Amino acid sequence: MTDALREAAETAVHQCMALGSEEACAVVTDDERLSIGEALYDVASDVTDDAVLLRYPPGEQHGTEPPAPVAAAMAGADVVLAPTTKSLSHTRARREACDGGTRAATLPGVTEDVMIAGLDADYETIARHCREVLDQVADADEIRVTTPAGTDLTVEPGAREWRTDTGMVHDAGGFSNLPAGEVFVSPETAEGTYIVDGTIMSHGLIDDPIRFEVEDGYVTHISDDVIREQVEAGEAEVGRAATNFAELGIGTNVGVTDLLGSALIDEKAAGTVHVAIGDDSTIGGDTEAPLHLDCVARDPTVYVDGDEIALPTP
Repeated sequence: MTDALREAAETAVHQCMALGSEEACAVVTDDERLSIGEALYDVASDVTDDAVLLRYPPGEQHGTEPPAPVAAAMAGADVVLAPTTKSLSHTRARREACDGGTRAATLPGVTEDVMIAGLDADYETIARHCREVLDQVADADEIRVTTPAGTDLTVEPGAREWRTDTGMVHDAGGFSNLPAGEVFVSPETAEGTYIVDGTIMSHGLIDDPIRFEVEDGYVTHISDDVIREQVEAGEAEVGRAATNFAELGIGTNVGVTDLLGSALIDEKAAGTVHVAIGDDSTIGGDTEAPLHLDCVARDPTVYVDGDEIALPTP
């Protein structure tokens, strides 16, 4: 383990999760993220004697449920850290563990470079930026997002609440991605055009922008064949729910100065917005789907009920 990776793991265990000596910690990883899982386990083991490392084969796609023994360990722990290839964020296992009082952080698709870059940050400052953005959007009836690439998207949160992902998971039942830093909502409806010119889960950093058309809260057109086929596979399983406009998020992590090609960290970067397609059942919505596809756009302007708001910048 490098010193930089150890420092990043220490930030996660100490600052973000505040693991205590009397607490049980489950580190959940897979064959492709084992070095990161081991780094987190080593740091957690220095804090508590009740730490375990669980390893399993990578899931088929983001949102795939982990094996039953892994889910049981998550539910039985005080703290869960999950560096995995495919995201456990939007799974029943994660949701039920948190409902039972576990505080959890998932690190989907994390690499050592992303871990080091994203956790070399002051999470108290990130939390402050989250609060500042939340204060501006919390009571909005309508949010409009435009970008130089051609995005012109309007969402209506309706009765759904905005949430923050600060990376500070100190309360029972709390949950965050790591690296963290965003303010997000699962809106009741959305309409317009969204152009991805940053990062998308299946592609990493993209060379050619991808166009999404959204009508009445559902994605109706995707210009990229690979992404369209992925969503259509979800449609074959659950129908229209796979095209649900699931999320609008605003990045607040001012420590991320360049996009790295990982949706996990790039969606948190200050100076970006992201949307997601598919499942929103774990973030305040009511749609369950076998995918949650995050798509990042650069240089947004965000309007709240017609007025431009101030966004954090790197």
